[in-house]
Amino acid sequence: MTVDGEAVRLKSEADEPGWEVDADDEWGLAVIATVGRQLKLRREAVGLRAGEFGTAVGYGEDLVYKIEGGKRIPRFEYLDKADEVLNAGGLIAAMKEDVKKVRYPKKVRDLAQMEARAVEIGVYVCSSIAGLLQTPEHARALLESWQPAYSPEDLERRVAARMARRAVYERSPAPALSFVLEEATLRRKVGGTMVRRLQFERLLEVGRLNHVTLQVMPMDSAPHPGMSGRIEVLKFEDGTAVGRSDGAFNGRPITDPRQLRILELRYGTIRAQALPPGESLAFIEKLLGET
Repeated sequence: MTVDGEAVRLKSEADEPGWEVDADDEWGLAVIATVGRQLKLRREAVGLRAGEFGTAVGYGEDLVYKIEGGKRIPRFEYLDKADEVLNAGGLIAAMKEDVKKVRYPKKVRDLAQMEARAVEIGVYVCSSIAGLLQTPEHARALLESWQPAYSPEDLERRVAARMARRAVYERSPAPALSFVLEEATLRRKVGGTMVRRLQFERLLEVGRLNHVTLQVMPMDSAPHPGMSGRIEVLKFEDGTAVGRSDGAFNGRPITDPRQLRILELRYGTIRAQALPPGESLAFIEKLLGET
């Protein structure tokens, strides 16, 4: 492909790793297959071959076939260019709303959907700062430490998915949120100085919201029920709830009232042993001043 006499390299599969649909994501697979089928039908209706269409939108023929075959998630820029090239009058660009719902990993979407319905969320995490509290920079630094390493595209996809969950703070009426963080996780040097400062500032910002309770578990505390891992409890408007704990019920989500009472008891005990909210924010302010 050339533009004004200069060669322009078409985007290939090597340029866009990490945009496959999860194999166990049946709904996501169905959505992307439908989008791909519509793209193919419109391309064929105007008499463009896959290679010609790819050149027009700036993508290689191999990626065109994968997107039309429901094997790859199209980027928004791809849909915008396709809408323009195929004179679709905005109908293809409108499919971005469908793609947006499945562009993140299934387990992240499932969690975000539950958080979007919850009227009360309680989270204790012993090894990191809870995802709902992380800044993009902190999340990226954490994910960069994982092995095997994520590709750059997959890394950014996961960071974006984690940040998308922060929409829970914008809900009206807002859910009641409570978090307990371990002092050790706050002291861990995740990222550089600026990454840590931004994260502490974010914790202070969220912790001062009137529907959020943020507590710190000091390192010199007595043993507590959360030492075996994460505990999460989400309660819904209809009175139902779902919980999960790394140290109970094999880490699987549970909805049985008797099992939920166990998690609530453990989480309540953790909150009782942690620093009160005011002291917790003062402690984070102290860490910010030392950073």
